[in-house]
Amino acid sequence: MKIYISTDIEGVTGIAHWDETEKTKEDYRYFAEQMTREVEAACKGATNAGADEIWIKDAHETGRNLDPSKLTENIRLIRGWSGHPFSMVQGLDESFDALMYIGYHSGGGTNFNPLAHTMNSSTIDYIKLNGENCSEFLLHSYIAAYLGVPVAFLSGDKGLCSEAHKLNENIVTVAVNEGIGNSTVSIHPDVAISRIKEGVEKALRKDLDKCKIKLPSSFEIEIKYSTHAMAYRHSFYPNVKQIGPKTIILNSEDYFEILRGVLFLT
Repeated sequence: MKIYISTDIEGVTGIAHWDETEKTKEDYRYFAEQMTREVEAACKGATNAGADEIWIKDAHETGRNLDPSKLTENIRLIRGWSGHPFSMVQGLDESFDALMYIGYHSGGGTNFNPLAHTMNSSTIDYIKLNGENCSEFLLHSYIAAYLGVPVAFLSGDKGLCSEAHKLNENIVTVAVNEGIGNSTVSIHPDVAISRIKEGVEKALRKDLDKCKIKLPSSFEIEIKYSTHAMAYRHSFYPNVKQIGPKTIILNSEDYFEILRGVLFLT
């Protein structure tokens, strides 16, 4: 069994502030370690379920956060950023049996996580896809749908877990924290490790075909920037229309064209 794991940090247990996500801050080291522990737990659960090859994309900021020495030996770890439009699931293809997410968070424009954002948090207010707020989970899960790969598991904040269930009720989720205003309520880090390991193992022992996501037939991506100047500049990208002082849209029937747009527009 060949499994892909994409991991972020803003949805690991205990996290509550941007300082805890940035390498230059003192608070970062602990949460990078917890990120590694949660990925390690997912790897152990996947291995127990029969996975003999696990690809991991370190998908937070620099792409260089995980401690590889703490992970199981059957991994292939993707560090850094290639620049490919698949971004946080770089290298995902039809050969994978399932895609899983660790440490993911709610998207920009929602109130389920004080660190909620979609892609570039410093320049993007929100991204909408076909009229709905788009999280990084949804954006990349549609890549899995594009390729026919099931989405089996997600850990992160409670709001995002609810979003996953709306997308496909068969996705196994573990909510490790809940955002309330500018705070989070989290479970104990060791409890998170146990639940992630058990949840991944449970997810991969299920009928994975039931975890496939239906891809829409057409797409409209709407991006609201933090400044009007960015919207104006990006309005010159092919087929983009500016619909407000800070907002642009791009339409396509090919999801890869939407991903190409996100790459250059965010």
